[in-house]
Amino acid sequence: MNDAISKVLDKLEEQSKKEKSRETQVSAEDRMLAITKETGELINMILRVKKAKNMLEVGTSTGYSTIWCAEAISEQSGKIITIEKNPSKIKRAMTNFERAGISNTISIKEGNALEILTQMKSQQEYFDFFDCVLIDADKENVIKYFDLILSMVSIGGVIITDNMLYPEKYRECMAKYSEHIKKNSKLRTITSPIGNGEEITIRMD
Repeated sequence: MNDAISKVLDKLEEQSKKEKSRETQVSAEDRMLAITKETGELINMILRVKKAKNMLEVGTSTGYSTIWCAEAISEQSGKIITIEKNPSKIKRAMTNFERAGISNTISIKEGNALEILTQMKSQQEYFDFFDCVLIDADKENVIKYFDLILSMVSIGGVIITDNMLYPEKYRECMAKYSEHIKKNSKLRTITSPIGNGEEITIRMD
């Protein structure tokens, strides 16, 4: 990992720790709510093993997870489409991408994720397109996000969903999500205890 990316990730990790410990006071809408470092490392490794070129992320926040993904994707000259509705977070993410030197790898779609995904699903160019997807947005709509995304994932593609185990207030919602996936015989899925809990789902057919 080059120094520019490493420095930005280190800075964001420190910011995340301060927010979680309440050492730094941030309004609810501007909190990072980032994946853990361990999750970043896991996703980075999955992308490398798959030699993924096209990725979709639902929930950019300030770009921490996106940078972990871009570090791997860029080696395959790949691209990431990431969706975020908060203009303030988008501005912060763009600054982080520039500092990390990976802006050319990332395309940000600003707006409501359900609306954007519905539009994307209707476009033939995205059918079977994404090698990997990361879902890390509002948990109330996670099943809707998944159902919209599935046809855009390539055969053998991976969908990773954060917050399966923590915070605990989401557990009931995320358990329903996991059961929803398990009902589909064309998918294989497992809940990993890494980080805040990751659902790792493979499209088999």
